[in-house]
Amino acid sequence: MNTDNAKRSALTIDGRALSYVDFGGPGRPLLALHGHMSEGMSYADLAVRLAPDWRVIAPDQRGHGDSDRAADYSREGYLSDLEVLMDHLGLDRAAFLGHSLGAINAYQFAARHPGRVTALVNGEGCAELGLDGSNPLAFVLNLPEGTCPSREAFVARLGPFAPFLESAVRERADGIWGLHFHPKDIYDSEDQVHGDHWADWTGSACPALLIRGAMGGVLSAEQAAQMAFRRPGTRLVELATDHFLYANDPAGFADAVRDFLASV
Repeated sequence: MNTDNAKRSALTIDGRALSYVDFGGPGRPLLALHGHMSEGMSYADLAVRLAPDWRVIAPDQRGHGDSDRAADYSREGYLSDLEVLMDHLGLDRAAFLGHSLGAINAYQFAARHPGRVTALVNGEGCAELGLDGSNPLAFVLNLPEGTCPSREAFVARLGPFAPFLESAVRERADGIWGLHFHPKDIYDSEDQVHGDHWADWTGSACPALLIRGAMGGVLSAEQAAQMAFRRPGTRLVELATDHFLYANDPAGFADAVRDFLASV
């Protein structure tokens, strides 16, 4: 994988750093938004597969990766960050791609700023979720919040979560190790992304690709079919993988995205 052109930068929003990775190249801009507990660098493989036609720009959304924690994790907070980022980059318009939380952020941004989004890729982002009041990320409250003097020591503290979260362990500026997110922030963010978002999903008219993980994804077959039916110009693709589409089927995910974007 060649990410030599990748450049990490940051801007300041209300005294808070928002970090992003620009994978560079001459292609058209594609803003790629990660899900909970992930970060912009998770799109490194996709950026290589889409080059040189697309220049992938992937922020660490508030409270994730190298970006600072925020005072809140509201819908409007996430969307405001995206607007400021686009202005900072000098982008009047761009294609948007998102996974899970990032997919919902992407289509809600498109609904509020339809003139700024040329195409939309939604990976496992539901139009309605959490209406029963449950929080599927409640387990994060059991994750260690403290820090350790070595990577190995902190990974050991993760216990059964280590295989899934080892990549989220970071060395901090003071030389100690911990997660690149705070569990309580993730829990609150998940709570605030729940709701009935059908009006937002159907609130933009740009071409859209909806990708569902058919082997245990969050988005049900029934809801995916309704999302494609109720939003004109939406193409539905199912991949034989789980919720983590671009991580567990990187080639299939990239092929679907590339084919779609070539048509717009």
